[in-house]
Formats: sequence, structure tokens, C-alpha cells
Amino acid sequence: MRPSVLAYEQGYAIHVNQPGDALFYHLDYDERSHDLNMEFQHFHDFYEICILLDRTAAHIIEGSLYEIQPYDIVLLRPSLLHKTQYPKGIPPKRLMITFAMPRNALGIESDYNELFSIFDEPIPIFRFTEEQRKEVLAPINEIFSIYKQPSVLQSVVIHHRFVEFLCAIHRYSAENGYVREETGSLMSRRVYAIASYIHSHYQQDLSLDEVSRRFYVSAHHLSRQFNKVTGFTFTEYVQMTRIRNVQQMLLNSSEKITDIAAQCGFTSFSQFNRIFNKQNGMSPSAYRRRRHSQSERDVILVGERPEPLGSLE
Repeated sequence: MRPSVLAYEQGYAIHVNQPGDALFYHLDYDERSHDLNMEFQHFHDFYEICILLDRTAAHIIEGSLYEIQPYDIVLLRPSLLHKTQYPKGIPPKRLMITFAMPRNALGIESDYNELFSIFDEPIPIFRFTEEQRKEVLAPINEIFSIYKQPSVLQSVVIHHRFVEFLCAIHRYSAENGYVREETGSLMSRRVYAIASYIHSHYQQDLSLDEVSRRFYVSAHHLSRQFNKVTGFTFTEYVQMTRIRNVQQMLLNSSEKITDIAAQCGFTSFSQFNRIFNKQNGMSPSAYRRRRHSQSERDVILVGERPEPLGSLE
């Protein structure tokens, strides 16, 4: 592999303000071990960008699996369910950026909306040529250097460099070279297609029999393979997807909890309460009160254990 075009120092972190502020940046340069893979997909109320520096990994976004290579840029908008699967062996190096940015600047709101449209792409992963990559990542390297030498207006300069970084991605977005590759066995690909279907239809009545017929596989075989690939039974996966979406609505709306449960596919409120308490260790109303009182709302399950990486064969 050619020398890195992205400055890197393990354990280096850049902070401007704090999560929960209207504007904040956190750039985290570190390694990520397979042992720290999350069990299930999570979401944030801020933006996240992941850039892998070496080896390969996989991103699961709304149940769909995407293989990523060094210098692929993964853009994740707020409230998007996702997780990264890092491989076994030597932990890959990566830069993880989390941020929030006001977009209501008087007179240029439409420009900001256009700029942030890169986060709304059907596949929000960007792969550029070597020359494009150097230009895109140059502002991030400047931020890396600027933060090492504190000065007047440092935060303002970092903010402007970061906007330049987003503008560069937008400028080359039409030339995005990322192509989703089919990996794993036919059955594992079908399982991830079914997982994606669950994320798109969790509000509806979903049964193993109905979904197996839709995807032309026996219910018994699907049940075994779904657990093998995802680490969850079909029913567990449906319930966790629904609960994640309930969590989003509890944090981002003032709707009644009974209405939220129904909108997310629960037909029995008592069953919903039981599942929510089991997964979160508290009631939905307590969760809403607790999470609203915290400045950082990086939502994961209480007591979440390491991810039993599903077999991709």
C-alpha cells in the first residue's frame, strides 16, 4: 500500500465544543479491535464519518452489508441505524469523526442543504481516485496540524476547514467510484437482503413464514441461517429493529408512547413494554426522561455485549 495521505497518530483526538452543542467536532484517531464490535446497530443524534486507513472492514447500514476499503469515506446522517464490523487479527486504524453543525445561516440555507445532501445518498459511501482523495483529505490534515498549535480563532479555522472537506466530497460526489460488491455465500447475501427488508417494513406485521415465502427459502432453513449470519433469531432481529426506532421517536418527538409503539409495529402494548424493559433495563417513559437529560445521546442498549460476528462464509 502507498504511504498514507491522511495524517494519523494513534490516540490523538480533536475536540471543538461538546456533543449536544449546536456546533461541535470530535475527531478520533485510533485502532478498532474486532472484540469491540457492537452487538446490534445503533444510532446518534449527530453526524458521523468513518474513514478506514488500513485493512478492510464492513459497515451494516439499516441491515444492508457494505464492504469498505482503506480511504473509503462512510457518511452517516443522524438517526441512521448502523454498525461497523472490524475483522479479526491486527486492529485496523481509522479516523472517526462525529459532529453537529447549524445549517440556518441567513441567506445560504439552501447551499447548506445542498452540501448535506451527500449524507442522503442511497449508498452514502464515497471512493475517490488518488488525486481526488488528496484534495478531499487535505483540509482534515490541516485540522490535524492546527489543533497541535493552539491559537486565536483556532475553532473558527477548524470549522472552515471542515466545511471545505465536506465541499470537496460534494464536488467529486458525481465521480464516486464506490461499487457495492457481492460478498459471502448466496445464503448470507439473502439473509442481509432480508435484514434490509425488515428495516424497511418493521412497521408492518412480519412473520418468518411470510418473509421466507417472499424470498423463496424454507422457513426452517431461513431460521437457522438468519441466526448463524446475524447472531439473532428472526424474531429477535425484528423486535430489536422496532425498539431502535421507538428509541429514536422517544428522543425526537413528543408523541404518546402508545402511539409510538403502534407506529413501530407493536400490536400489543403490554408486549411492547415487556420487550422494551428487557432490552433497555427501564420503561419507555423512564428512558425518555433519562435520555433527554443527557447531553450526548449516542443510543445503544444498556449492557450491550460484544458482537458475535456473523459468518460471511
